Amino acid sequence: MKLITSIFLVLLIFNSRAEGQNFVIPRLEPETKALEFYKLGRKNSSQPVYTWTEFAQISLWASGDNTSSNFEKIRTMANNVINSKELPVSQKEKAEFILTYLHSNVLKTYQLNQTRVDIILSNGRYNCVSSAVLYMILCEAAGIATSGVVTRDHALVTVHINGEDIDVETTNRYGFDPGNRKEFHDQFGRLTGFSYVPARNYRDRQTISKIELVSLIINNRISEHEKQNRFTDAVPLSIDRAALLLGESLADNSAAGPQDSLFEDPRKELMERLFNYGAWLLRSNREEDCIRWANAASVRYSDPDHWQEFAMAAVNNRIARYIKENKTAEARDFLSNQKINLTDSNYIQLDNLLTDAELLRRANQIKNLSEGDAVVSAIEKERRKIGEKRALELRTFSVLKTASLLSAAPDRNWNAAIQYIEKALSDFGSNRDLEHALITYQSNLATDFHNRFAAEWNRKNYEEAQRILNEGLSEFPNDRQLLADRDIVNRNQ
Repeated sequence: MKLITSIFLVLLIFNSRAEGQNFVIPRLEPETKALEFYKLGRKNSSQPVYTWTEFAQISLWASGDNTSSNFEKIRTMANNVINSKELPVSQKEKAEFILTYLHSNVLKTYQLNQTRVDIILSNGRYNCVSSAVLYMILCEAAGIATSGVVTRDHALVTVHINGEDIDVETTNRYGFDPGNRKEFHDQFGRLTGFSYVPARNYRDRQTISKIELVSLIINNRISEHEKQNRFTDAVPLSIDRAALLLGESLADNSAAGPQDSLFEDPRKELMERLFNYGAWLLRSNREEDCIRWANAASVRYSDPDHWQEFAMAAVNNRIARYIKENKTAEARDFLSNQKINLTDSNYIQLDNLLTDAELLRRANQIKNLSEGDAVVSAIEKERRKIGEKRALELRTFSVLKTASLLSAAPDRNWNAAIQYIEKALSDFGSNRDLEHALITYQSNLATDFHNRFAAEWNRKNYEEAQRILNEGLSEFPNDRQLLADRDIVNRNQ
């Protein structure tokens, strides 16, 4: 007999671990410095404006460095550039000189994900973001205006000199004004060759502010934490990044930025990080912790629909796990306890799914006629909850299982099974599966009459054989085997 599987929804089931005991809600308020830096840049302007020293301090804070030693390194570096005897007079040549200075004295090894400024100062490892930030700091110290540029997978700098905007690929020693050929001469002034960095044809690019470029340092740190499943560390950083860019309005979703921006709206990205933590709790089978997280975070960062999705998924997953372990009573208790965290419609949906699972469990455990009748009655009582189609499936399964028990060995009471199915057809109407089963049981009963007849006939108990045959023909007058048996009797009379 084919076992009917439950339609219970399972969203995410992974390795389990204990809940509640060690769960600590990650910090939900921004670090004080994040808000201070936001206000600092707007003390005299509605748009963020920072001095190069402030910019340097923020870049180190964004890198996770709260010491003063690296700031002093940057200050010394800036003074060395500004006071260098080799510093050109023109702003354009100064900007190119600073790039050369960095690659000669600071930038040593390219490393794809190394966005932190403090790491550059420590070992010279850099990527497009960290080298761009340090380059911008030195340019601003030298009085050269800059802005950041982002593409789909890259960052660079634009310097603004005498009305001209010049791109700078800071990851390349010769990346000043890409696409222009640079001449090199020996000590006697003779031309020795050229260096050429081709201009990259960025199909999509967006100019961003210096502080937005710095925020990418934090963004990369967040990504690294998430790759290592350190979501409790990623959440506070996400909040600090949003506060750096948005101030106290970081939780205001009513002012979301453009959806097609390469620099994703900080509010949207913050919410995604908060949801990532909830998803990780779900993947870890920490459903109750996920609910605690949704309840705590939703107070500060409102998004009712998405937080309700987490509550729904968490309750559903835990119930599904109980069902898999055949613990429907525990599942029912858990759902009741979590009702406060669900919308009415979601609670009803889960209640209906749990009712389905409870009925399926009972149907699978039918052992006798009375249990079969009880399950069929329960299905009828709950059919509005589980739906007519599902009620039909479960009822059919229950009737067939009960009939199979009635006709099981050693008694082989085919007649009891036939009567049980006939009653079900009378009570609930036509049913193809039950009608096919009825034909099978009737065929089995007819075969049983034939076998009993043949046994008595072979023993030469002709009178008993005749009685059995007549009984069978009275019930199955058109059965071919029984009609053939009658022919045998007639030929031997």
